[in-house]
Amino acid sequence: MDEKTCATCGRRIEWRKKWARDWENVRYCSDACRRHKPSDTDRALETAIVELLDQRAAGKTICPSEAAKQVGGDGWRDLMEPSRKAARRLVDAGMIEITQQGHVVDPSTAKGPIRLRRT
Repeated sequence: MDEKTCATCGRRIEWRKKWARDWENVRYCSDACRRHKPSDTDRALETAIVELLDQRAAGKTICPSEAAKQVGGDGWRDLMEPSRKAARRLVDAGMIEITQQGHVVDPSTAKGPIRLRRT
């Protein structure tokens, strides 16, 4: 089966037998992701991540919280998970990679603090 990534959260979609006839149309990993499609704030987070990385030297990283702070101001903490989702979507687009302790990690399974850098 072709590997797919959720259009909302950026995590890998696990193939399910019930999707066998309609696999090419599956875009979301869950009902929750289907209900919460990427919004203007999510797009602003993606843009902020790319802009912040463009300002850094090649190979340098940023924390997703930097993008959340740029977009959310004082309410940035509420944007931490959306910022991580934006990062996973950018990984799927081939624009960035997610690292932990300097090593590239699978965005679908990464837990704990992460850093973002250009590919």
